[in-house]
Amino acid sequence: MFNAQKLIEIALDEDAAWGDVTTESCVPEEKTISGEFLAKENTVVCGLFLLQMVFEEVRRRIGVSSPVSVRLHAKDGDEIREGTVLASVYGSARAILTGERVALNLLQQLSGVAAGTRAAVKLISGTAAKICDTRKTVPGMRVLQKYAVRVGGGVNHRMGLSDGVLIKDNHIAAAGGIANAVESARERVSHTMRIEVEVTGLEGVREALAAGADIILLDNMDNDEMTEAVRMVNGRAVTEASGNMLGKDLRAVASTGVDLISIGGLTHSVRSADISLKFGAAPKAI
Repeated sequence: MFNAQKLIEIALDEDAAWGDVTTESCVPEEKTISGEFLAKENTVVCGLFLLQMVFEEVRRRIGVSSPVSVRLHAKDGDEIREGTVLASVYGSARAILTGERVALNLLQQLSGVAAGTRAAVKLISGTAAKICDTRKTVPGMRVLQKYAVRVGGGVNHRMGLSDGVLIKDNHIAAAGGIANAVESARERVSHTMRIEVEVTGLEGVREALAAGADIILLDNMDNDEMTEAVRMVNGRAVTEASGNMLGKDLRAVASTGVDLISIGGLTHSVRSADISLKFGAAPKAI
């Protein structure tokens, strides 16, 4: 079960395992400060709710009695212009400085995922296809990254190995073929669980259909093949295009008629958004 608080604790353990020696050596314990989280480029903001959690955990760890206040000026999913103030923070300078990098890392990474997803969704606007994520996520960040995909307008594939059957090439080889793999899975999983099969050509599409697959993943097939695959399926299964999709013409892929376009790069190759925290000349309560 995902726990955002636990992830923040791990991140702070990594960044300030024995405290923040720079801040503790040059910033007075009683000093208060205010700052603003500022977008330095156009983006889709995501992860704002984590800011208060980060600073509260830091405050607890270093023993500061007064709270750190965060005021949000945007909401997750907003398309933000360069120069926009996303949130304000006020309170213990030590707590804010110690938590700054963890807070920014989370906000920048999730905003990058949301922005990349939004861009992909816009490219296929007007088609019936949907942009979908994969399990190719940063370890420990899957739930948050998949949340960011939804914020960006995409949809989620299975969360993990426990909540969906996806029979890939190595499963097919180990099971002795598509028919054997699907039949065995059908006998063992709940009737509520759909079965997806990965194929790399039209013969695989025929086999998956004959075996009764609910979803057929068209892996690294060209657009002509995918168009023919969709025609063959004719609504009898959900079709999913996959395989280095970030480097392809997504609108052309969507035009083949596939239902889903899954893009691992949304999460495994994300460019974090450029967001900074700037302190004011004088502390200002919020």
